[in-house]
Amino acid sequence: MSKLHYLLLSFLVWSNVIFAQETFTINGIKDHRNLHYAFTHATVHVSPQQTIENATLVIKEGKVVSVTKGGNVPKGAAEINVEGKHIYPSFIDAHSSYGMPEIKRGSFWTFSEPEKIGSQNPKAYNANDAIHANTSAAELFKADESKAKSMRSIGFGTALTFQPDGISRGTSALVTYGKGKANDLILKSEVGAHYAFDKGSSKQMYPVSTMGYVALLRQTYYDADWYAKGGNQTFTDLTLEAFNRTQSLPQFFDANDVFDILRASKVAKEFNKQYIYVGKGDEYQNLPALKELSSPLVIPVDYPQALNVKDPLDARNASYADLKHWELAASNLKMLADEDIKFSITASKLEKTSDFLKNVRLAVKRGLSEEKALAALTTVPAAFVKEESRLGTLEQGKMANFIITSENIFEKGDVLENWIKGKRFVIKSWNKNDVRGEYQLAINDQKYSLEIKGDDLESLKYSIKKDSTKLTTNASLQNDLITITFTQDTTKTADRIRLSGWIDQEGNFKGEGKDAKNQWISWSAVKQGDVETSSKEKKEENEDKIGNVVYPFTAYGDTDIAQQETLLIKNATVWTNEADGILENTDVLVKDGKIAKIGKDLKAGKKTKVIDGTGKHLTAGIVDEHSHIALFSVNDVAVMSSMVRMEDVINPNDVHMYRQLAGGVTSAQLLHGSANPVGGQSAIIKLRWGKTNPQDLLFEGADPFIKFALGENVKRSSWPMSHRFPQTRMGVEAVYMDGFSRAKKYREDMNSFDGNGIPPRKDLQLEALAEIINKERFISCHSYVQSEINMLMHVADDFDFNINTFTHILEGYKVADKMKAHGVGASTFSDWWMYKFEVYEAIPQNAALMTSQGVTVAINSDDAEMGRRLNQEASKSVKYADMSEEEALKMVTLNPAKLLHIDDQVGSIKVGKSADIVLWTDHPLSVYAKSAYTIIDGTVYFSLEKDKELRQKMSEDRNRLIQKMQVAEKNGAKVKDIAPKINHHMHCDHLNLD
Repeated sequence: MSKLHYLLLSFLVWSNVIFAQETFTINGIKDHRNLHYAFTHATVHVSPQQTIENATLVIKEGKVVSVTKGGNVPKGAAEINVEGKHIYPSFIDAHSSYGMPEIKRGSFWTFSEPEKIGSQNPKAYNANDAIHANTSAAELFKADESKAKSMRSIGFGTALTFQPDGISRGTSALVTYGKGKANDLILKSEVGAHYAFDKGSSKQMYPVSTMGYVALLRQTYYDADWYAKGGNQTFTDLTLEAFNRTQSLPQFFDANDVFDILRASKVAKEFNKQYIYVGKGDEYQNLPALKELSSPLVIPVDYPQALNVKDPLDARNASYADLKHWELAASNLKMLADEDIKFSITASKLEKTSDFLKNVRLAVKRGLSEEKALAALTTVPAAFVKEESRLGTLEQGKMANFIITSENIFEKGDVLENWIKGKRFVIKSWNKNDVRGEYQLAINDQKYSLEIKGDDLESLKYSIKKDSTKLTTNASLQNDLITITFTQDTTKTADRIRLSGWIDQEGNFKGEGKDAKNQWISWSAVKQGDVETSSKEKKEENEDKIGNVVYPFTAYGDTDIAQQETLLIKNATVWTNEADGILENTDVLVKDGKIAKIGKDLKAGKKTKVIDGTGKHLTAGIVDEHSHIALFSVNDVAVMSSMVRMEDVINPNDVHMYRQLAGGVTSAQLLHGSANPVGGQSAIIKLRWGKTNPQDLLFEGADPFIKFALGENVKRSSWPMSHRFPQTRMGVEAVYMDGFSRAKKYREDMNSFDGNGIPPRKDLQLEALAEIINKERFISCHSYVQSEINMLMHVADDFDFNINTFTHILEGYKVADKMKAHGVGASTFSDWWMYKFEVYEAIPQNAALMTSQGVTVAINSDDAEMGRRLNQEASKSVKYADMSEEEALKMVTLNPAKLLHIDDQVGSIKVGKSADIVLWTDHPLSVYAKSAYTIIDGTVYFSLEKDKELRQKMSEDRNRLIQKMQVAEKNGAKVKDIAPKINHHMHCDHLNLD
């Protein structure tokens, strides 16, 4: 095609752009010419399932007219010969913030300002500033040509764009990456509704944690429903009106990781919603749970950089999970496809847009089929946005959005042109000759070797050698004209030879120049062959074998998840915690996850695994009544955070679970922290290491609990930025009285509603408090000093319920008689004291003294490290207070089980109870005792033998991955320095701002 022809086409395109808006008042003469083209001799990928060789694609007025094999050029159509090229539908990005204004993230406090409790927006919007359902992307959209050009260059023609701010983010618009006014670029103004667990720009105090985000989203669903049923008669909330109006649209949820998808799916199930989840690229780590969801996904191809592991000391700081993810991330799409999980591909989370095609090609190389890759870029996102009739394929009548590529796009083809709504955007000049190769350069009677190479024709590299000596070379090629400058030898004072020339019809170079003496010379360069594949490219083609996914995806994960077995433990010393006491040389049979038999000389069946317990001690598994392991966050900051749930932030990948299994812990209550008088709802779990779905860790049938707190932490008067109520211990009591009074009235209103009029608003905060009054939920209260312990028991008496457990309670020995009368238990530390003013009067005899008064007492950890040694913590009461060994062991087994109302299932070795047991190598209260086997539900989740095997496998795999990273760096991969990760040991006062 001639340059004149190209200029003409360009004029036609842009003259149409100027007057594309139909309502534009013409000031002059309207251009009536139609954009009518026929692209001939192309390989046209009509759809992921249909490809036509030597095809003719005809478009007119921005739409596809036809795609036929060897078709004729219609009259009036401009023919463009694209022989040897491929044509694909332009890609669609179903997750983008293109054209949206910048968001400034909020902060709920500064040292110079008070905490912001209420909404900071004076308009008739929602009470929480993280709910932006009224935001419209179409109203905010403003084209950005620089970003549009970048997206066009990697094949995208259309995007679903929205403002990524807050938990409810409003509606998205479907836009093109074309040029012009927003009127012409917006294809559809209201497409989907968007959500995330992220407060965004909100400066409001609540929420600050993922569990708070979940609670706020759940409350918003309930509020919107109530508002629609009559709540709008009492006040106006434009945000809730918009929220209700957009529920019929496709619902998109932006997840920070695979666990966000799982926690959002619980919300979806509760409110009968179907989310399209935008993932992070780690979905392969939890495929079984995602397959069960059967939910569509939008997946980024943002792969992690290799780490700088040359220094062995630095390499030690690289986590096993990070090393594994670097290797496996590119296999994510293939693994999803193998499970028939529907997904589209997004470029939105890439740091460098130019990496997109390279990363997609790597996914194809890892096993993703080209058909599914193309579908994920075209037909699947078109279906997500309900635009299959206009986008996604090159069928008749559809929008003329397509790309022209030099070769197969999933192998190495460059995007040459991107046509959007029938308008042409040139990405790369595709009339260039491919000059890459090896040449013999002849200058008079001198011979040199010239090498021209490059990944594409826009970034060529030139090298000239004399014999085997590489000479300093500079060169450039423009419009088939070449200029070359090089030195005669390698010395710093070497004179330069300057050449200028052109490409002849045979693809060789010739021309004239000046030698080092400034004399005119003639020269030529005759092509000898293609450039030999570099060692880097060869290495990439022959990539090493990829490792396996481990469960959980962290240190001590394994390729296989532990399975339930029939076990016979022989000749052990069995601490029953029952009337039978301690039994010597006794066998215990475990079957179907239960303790089936206890006795001597029990016989093993054919499929029974026999464990020799000779010289070892068998006890019930340790139950930690107060723990903060396996959590993504511990505190939210609302004064009354009863609406948040710890089960929403369970982290099954927390290595502390494995370490506590090594210390004999089988169950734990995961408590909210103590940042507020009323904390969140607890989660009681079993430490089922290897289960990757947080729901699989929950203790089946356990009663619901909640965390309360007293004292210094909750009044927060010592916090420099805190200005919120309460700031005194009296104020804390007032919070309880007010909360329970409102909850009592709330439950009365709920129970008395007869279905007529405006229904009561469901309040998740008061719902939990009402459950306490009704003895349906039970309190575990952080406490220290006797005055506050008495106060809360009086509050409970006023509302006719009992406090279940005072935890910490280091002054419990002072009020043990009153605790016994109230019916409250205690969960305490063995010998912590003097770490703050409230514990100055703690004594190590506290646990024994409370026990002597008939109080059920447990020893808890509240600390990831202490949780691994609770057997030793229990033994301290033997040392300090002459407690019997059996009673001491019960403080970490049966007693905490009683406090958590699970003693009918765990806490002692009794026929019919769950087989949650530990086989110790020594006396269970000894500092020398190790867990040889930690068993939960008849499944061995830890053993010394397996631990040795895992350590060896992990060491070998780490070494393999480190070696592989070093090879990748040697072959040109960019690496980043390792930043040591701080592994927080969460405690009651840990404020984790998500």
